[in-house]
Amino acid sequence: MLLDEAVDALFGPTPDASPAPASVYVDATFGRGGHSRLILSRMAATDQLIAFDKDPDALAEARRMDDLRFSIRHQGFRHLGELGPASVAGILLDLGISSPQVDNPARGFSFRFDGPLDMRMDTTRGQSVAQWLADAEMEQMAEVIRDYGEERFAGPIAKAIVARRQARGPLVSTTELAQLVAETVKTREPGQHPATRTFQAFRIYINAELEELQQALAAALKVLQPGGRLVVISFHSLEDRIVKQFIAGHARAVFDRRAPFAVPPVLQLRSLGRSRPGAAEVAANPRARSAIMRVAQRSPEAFAWPA
Repeated sequence: MLLDEAVDALFGPTPDASPAPASVYVDATFGRGGHSRLILSRMAATDQLIAFDKDPDALAEARRMDDLRFSIRHQGFRHLGELGPASVAGILLDLGISSPQVDNPARGFSFRFDGPLDMRMDTTRGQSVAQWLADAEMEQMAEVIRDYGEERFAGPIAKAIVARRQARGPLVSTTELAQLVAETVKTREPGQHPATRTFQAFRIYINAELEELQQALAAALKVLQPGGRLVVISFHSLEDRIVKQFIAGHARAVFDRRAPFAVPPVLQLRSLGRSRPGAAEVAANPRARSAIMRVAQRSPEAFAWPA
């Protein structure tokens, strides 16, 4: 989604003809490599592309990439900070889950298929949703559904999960969870399955997605070089709010009224705006309708306040 727009934003305006030093770019969410392949097509022969992904299936796809400029790490993007300070010319974060993950019943991300209630981005480690639901307290489940799914029926859903667990044992499949939620939630927005928000909440929680996003954004400030670009594509309001507030917080000078003559802090970022998919892309891929892309630039010295 937003494939060309994201890569265009990553590279910025076409540079002049003068030779430039080798640059390092980061595709922090490799997925199935769509963005990485386009980035490589735009890179110079001396540039490097480092990708991150937790999904073993993504790593298998990455091994098919026949380009010496490319490497991938079996890590989440919270590990961006392990790269060298001011060493990266551009970072792309395409958040959420990829279509192959959603469409694979064995991964348990979608209520459209019957599969194990897993939802882990990295199937080699961590606890699945089914394992968590087998022991979680009702209050904790309700909090997760409410905070990460923005679901107003969080309490009744959590109560129904506990009642089901006591009567017939823990939930183990996507179909069981979806049916339980549908029986509990009697009203829903037109065109939306009653379990949509609950599935989103459990996926975000089990993968610590929002915490990882916050860590990655903080790391981006450390590793981006002056003038480097940060491009983030988000798919729901919780993600976009974090990205929006992070960029705004580092792109705005805060004046201390108690010290009016103090030197203002150096601006860390400059916001380059936001965009959404066009009508043609949404028509071709309905999943793109909720995507929002935000772009920021690491402030070079020219953007710093004078001493």
